Amino acid sequence: MSAFIDARTVPAGTVLEPDLAIFGGGAVGIALALALAHSPISIMLFESGGMDFDAATQALYAGSQAGVKYLPLDACRMRYLGGSTNHWGGWSRPLDPIDFEKRDWVAHSGWPFGIETLRPYLPRAQSLCELGDWIYDEATPRMAALAPLLRLGEGGVYTSWFQFSKTRDDVLPTHFGTRYADDLKRIPNLRLYLHANATALKLNGNASGLESVAIATLSGRKFTVKPRTAVLAMGAIENARLMLASNVGNQNDLVGRYFADHPIPRDTATLVSFAGDIAGYYFNAGLLSATQIRATLAPTDAFKRSRKVLGSLTTIETPVEMDDLARAAVVTAAEAIGADASNAKAFSVGCGLELEPDPERRFVLTHERDALGLPRLKLINRVSDSDFLRYRETMKELGRQLLAAGTGMIRLNYDTRAEWESALDWGDHHLGTTRMHVDPKQGVVDADSKVHGLSNLFVAGSGVFPTYSASNPTLNLIALTLRLAGHLRKLPR
Repeated sequence: MSAFIDARTVPAGTVLEPDLAIFGGGAVGIALALALAHSPISIMLFESGGMDFDAATQALYAGSQAGVKYLPLDACRMRYLGGSTNHWGGWSRPLDPIDFEKRDWVAHSGWPFGIETLRPYLPRAQSLCELGDWIYDEATPRMAALAPLLRLGEGGVYTSWFQFSKTRDDVLPTHFGTRYADDLKRIPNLRLYLHANATALKLNGNASGLESVAIATLSGRKFTVKPRTAVLAMGAIENARLMLASNVGNQNDLVGRYFADHPIPRDTATLVSFAGDIAGYYFNAGLLSATQIRATLAPTDAFKRSRKVLGSLTTIETPVEMDDLARAAVVTAAEAIGADASNAKAFSVGCGLELEPDPERRFVLTHERDALGLPRLKLINRVSDSDFLRYRETMKELGRQLLAAGTGMIRLNYDTRAEWESALDWGDHHLGTTRMHVDPKQGVVDADSKVHGLSNLFVAGSGVFPTYSASNPTLNLIALTLRLAGHLRKLPR
């Protein structure tokens, strides 16, 4: 079993020449290394951090922001082996077929391929995330047999399901750095360097490919990597920062643009159940065949098309106490449709939203430098009014279906943009800064995740997502990484 290498011990001026260099030791970098284990390819994986959290390394993420308030950039990602799986919640759900489609009501939408291209890689991604059996929407009849589903009339919203990462010894969720450290050490064709920061990309003489990558440690050690092929797997923000700082892949001014996350406004509505209690699997993860799952309310693909809305995943959160006026209004509404609301209970509703792609929601370089000398980033964050209004349409449909079934009703809590923004949280899901498109004037990487115009530089992770879905990205970005691994196996060495 090989040991990991501390980059701070590598002699200054060393030149390393692997077949493949992977920059970033989060879920993507680890999944890619595992997928290429025991291949003839000599691999080096470079991780900025060590095995544990370090404040000085974490501070490299710091940046500024303008526009709609976002999370501090040095707080929404973890910079040590395992990356952001060191603090993820384990929520997982596959992308929907419509997420890959070009939609005439969604600007800049469409992937270069459909879900059928990604589907073969999802089972292995499911296994790496330790999500249990592939259940998702197949859980509906089995969970309904345990406790009644929230009954809905025919329409555009249905009960869908999340699954949750679960590692051994009931530790939730899977931390990739801890879980797969020994597996990485057993890979004979892999050398993993810790405390190694990529600080510059250098192209060859005719700018047709990557020649070298500069590496630096916070202790001051510097050396060079000259790979045959390289993959940037440092996350959507850091991939873009390195490319912008190196002026690589940005010939069409697209790097750093189209950034997205999933807005998670809290208490968007109050849901009233006329019958009272709702099945516990709407509130907390329940077990099905030893798999952790939780119900969510989602628009169907047909509803998205017919009503021109985007994805959303609505969750039922905590009980809400109704005052006498609210209770009287609920009873009156129930009587009007012949329902009994004498035992009615109310619950707060939250959600995760899909944003429409926006080239002006972006990262730009600033004049401030980090401890390694790289320019820090500034986020210009925007959310359009239509992103909120489209979700209201979905919630109105949910309310109509509840009334149609005699089950309950919905009160929408926010009307104004200020109200939406006051309740806004974020999913810590970084997407879109190096988007995929077959046309180099519309994307940074091609359908194989290769940077347009360069023969040997690839970008992996959710930064290549052209559109974002409302589903949490980890399961899907790992499937996309496994697809990339298959492509890399075929490259000449």
